[in-house]
Order: sequence, then structure tokens, then C-alpha cells
Amino acid sequence: MQIQSFLSIAEQFKVVFLDSYGVLKNYNGLIHGVRHTIDFLRSRDIIIRVLTNDASRSQLQQAESFHRLGLHDIQEHEIITSGMMAKQFLEQKITNGKIAYLGTENSAHYILQSGLEHIPLRDIDLRNLDDISALVFLDDEGFDWNTDITKTVNLLRHKNLPVIVANSDKFYPVSKNEVAVGTGGIAKLIENMLDRKFIHFGKPDSQMFIYAYDELNSTGNYNRSEILMVGDTLQADILGGNKFGVKTTLVLSGNTSREDAPLQIRSSGIIPDYICESILT
Repeated sequence: MQIQSFLSIAEQFKVVFLDSYGVLKNYNGLIHGVRHTIDFLRSRDIIIRVLTNDASRSQLQQAESFHRLGLHDIQEHEIITSGMMAKQFLEQKITNGKIAYLGTENSAHYILQSGLEHIPLRDIDLRNLDDISALVFLDDEGFDWNTDITKTVNLLRHKNLPVIVANSDKFYPVSKNEVAVGTGGIAKLIENMLDRKFIHFGKPDSQMFIYAYDELNSTGNYNRSEILMVGDTLQADILGGNKFGVKTTLVLSGNTSREDAPLQIRSSGIIPDYICESILT
């Protein structure tokens, strides 16, 4: 496994797509040295876009979070979230009834702004589902796992609904050696139980890549060969970039460690074009 210098790779491209968690920040906050790397990319006139599977906050809230961590020049338009994609889908496809959701009130307020009424799963009466028109998995907080996941299964057994998974991440790191179950993992469990396939947003699906690419080419002229995707997770970031047809860099500063990377690459068949310790050198 050849470890290369990120900065020498990045300067070969006109655009760099960056994952957020594990690349720019982690459980301790902003990864040390990231500001220098962002300054380096901007000094080379390399366009930056942050592609994140975080569905709980708007672009503005995401930008403000980076500013609080000390990354002051990340702009709202430079951030693309899976929540944006889910929100667009709901606005276009769900035109009546109530949208049930698993997650926090904050994430529901952001995504479910289409004008339709939304209701937390815990408040649904399974004996009266006539006005429920869709179900959205938003995040892994804001509900009682012990009761609400079971209730979700029974809701979907009783009524055939479109189900939207706003964040496909199955888990996320909470310390150097530990992870927490993500909403994508909960959704996958229920998919397997019911033998159903939900509508997933976020990497590795291509919606965010398409959105970012179209937005870039609305004001410029960029080819996929000029774009580099950088992420810490093979099954999300690297697979998503590979599927979209851009070069990919796996960094070992997040979900994938130096020790585990060779085995994960061999067992998954997901092969990054480059591997770097982080985006710092």
C-alpha cells in the first residue's frame, strides 16, 4: 500500500470534493492543519466543495459549524449535504398528507420545509394511518430506539409508503476506537427485516456528485477528469467517487485506519486511486 502526499496529488486537479467528518474534522473538532491545506488549495485556485452525508443541518448551519471550529472561509454554497437532496425529493414528490420521521426536531425543521405537516414517529397512532404519506429516516437521535424502531417496522407492515433515508451512513466514529450506529444502519436493518428497498440519499449514491458537478458547470467548464474526491470511508466516499467517474483519494484520518485499509480494500473490491495519511501534507 503506497502512501502519497495529498498536496502533490491535489494540485493536479481543478476541483476537490472533500468529505467532512474524518477529513476536515473529527470527534475532537477540526483536524490539526486543515486550515493550512484549505489555504493551499485556494492559493492554487482549486475549487473546493464539501460533500457530507450529514442530513441534520442546513448549508448555513454547516458553514457556521465550520466557522466556530476555526475554518472561517468555508462558504455556504461550498457545502452540499444529503439533506439537501432529500429535501428536494420531498418537495417534488410528496404533495399531500403528513410526513412521519425518525430523528430530531432540528433536522425535521430543515428537511421538511415543503409546507406539508410532519409528525415524529412516536406520535403516530398505528390504528389511523390514512393521512401518513411518507416516512423519513433523518438521524439517529431524537427517538426511543427500543420502541420507535419496532413501531417503524409495524407502520411499514401496515401501510406501503415511500421511505426516504436522508443519511446513508451505517455508523460514525465517536472516539479513536469506537463508533456509533448511524441512521443508515437502522434503515438497512429494517430493509432486511421487511425485504424492502428504501430511497437512499448521500454517498455512495450519485445525487450529491451530480448536483455538485452541475452547479460547477453552471458557471464554468469542468470535466470529471479534473475532479478529485477525498474521503475516509471506502463504502461511501470512495465508492461514490468511483461510480461517478472521478479520481479518488482515501485518507487514513477517519473511519479507515492504516492497519485496516489493505484488508478492507481487498475484501470490498473498492479501490481508491490514491491513499494518503490525511489532507495535511
